[in-house]
Amino acid sequence: MRLKSTGVMLAISLLPLTANAQITVQMSDIRCDQYLAMPASQQEKFSAWMSGWFSYQTRTPWVDFLQYRQNIANVKAWCERYPDEKIMTGLNKATGTQE
Repeated sequence: MRLKSTGVMLAISLLPLTANAQITVQMSDIRCDQYLAMPASQQEKFSAWMSGWFSYQTRTPWVDFLQYRQNIANVKAWCERYPDEKIMTGLNKATGTQE
């Protein structure tokens, strides 16, 4: 019985070692140069998150996929011009929302 208890305790103590790490990202701190350096798949996810967040901020309950693609192109163009700026700065200026 004691050996079984020891085995269970060992297994429980190892559980935290096998858990996935969680990372917190402050989206408002992402700069344009960081965005442009992201792989395409990560840029796509970041753009979708930002689009959803700004749709919420501007109370826009729909998605215009053509406009969405144009918005991404506009953000990339702005970021190429202002690589040291935070993306949120440009988006706030473009939409008239506050961070």
